Amino acid sequence: MRVSKSKATKTLTVLITLASWLFCALSVAAVSANSVTGSNDDVAQHRFKKIEIDTSVANPAPFMIQGPMPIEAEYFAGLLTDVRIEKAGHATFYLGNLNGYPIVVAQTGKGLENTAAATAVGIERYHPVAIINQGTSGGHDPTLNVGDIVLGKRAVNASNFKTPFRKRGEGSAPLQWLPMDLLASQGSAGEGDSAKDAERIRYYMGHKALLDAVREVKPEYKRGKVVEGTIASGNFWNNELDRIAWLHEKFGTSTEEMETAAAAQIAHGYGVPFLGVRVLSNNLTNEGHYDPSTAKDCQQFVKALIEHLIQSGS
Repeated sequence: MRVSKSKATKTLTVLITLASWLFCALSVAAVSANSVTGSNDDVAQHRFKKIEIDTSVANPAPFMIQGPMPIEAEYFAGLLTDVRIEKAGHATFYLGNLNGYPIVVAQTGKGLENTAAATAVGIERYHPVAIINQGTSGGHDPTLNVGDIVLGKRAVNASNFKTPFRKRGEGSAPLQWLPMDLLASQGSAGEGDSAKDAERIRYYMGHKALLDAVREVKPEYKRGKVVEGTIASGNFWNNELDRIAWLHEKFGTSTEEMETAAAAQIAHGYGVPFLGVRVLSNNLTNEGHYDPSTAKDCQQFVKALIEHLIQSGS
């Protein structure tokens, strides 16, 4: 059967029209798909935040700055950013950053026992790279004035003593007491063969690298002198000038307080670098009256030390 020319033309026109509609439909679908894909990319790019962490870089260990009372810790804690607070026993720990470096400020509480406990907890929890115990103190050296700072080249527990035997009625003679090293041996520190080895003074030496670093920032302190000496610690508040002079002569003490030697003993046991830094808030030997503002001065000086350590990468 033959198809007329006009019918063939109409059929071709219909086919062309259908093909055009199909092409348009496919184009619209493709554009829509591209539009959806682009929208998702925009969401991923502009709405979702991201962070890339290099797991090969270890977080640095913090410095731990200790102060027994609020006036000896809260100023430094106020210098930190991104602070969170944790407690353990009588101690309060302020965790934050100084110039982007992690710092733990430990308000330990007063006395040897509180300080020893806070130091052990702080080491176990935060694994500090070094410990600085700082705060106020009372002078033993008449050449030192209120506002002067003593760097603990040595720290000593000035309350570890064994008293020589005296009969009833003979009274007490504190200037005759003997020093007692509680870590001298596993045996008794007061009786038996081991007791003689314990009749000695035990000094905890300030860490050499920390002393070297603090010497670099000594010129920044303007309130008074910065000297190296022996910090005495004990649960005593000595107001007897004869006893203060005896400790200064026999132990070489520069100043006294109630914490540094305990922190030094615990840090030594854990192998953590340690330094005591104490400002004189009073000095009975030359009538230097108590000035609590020295607590802030000491913390400002320790801040300069920490910033130096951070900048130098020590």
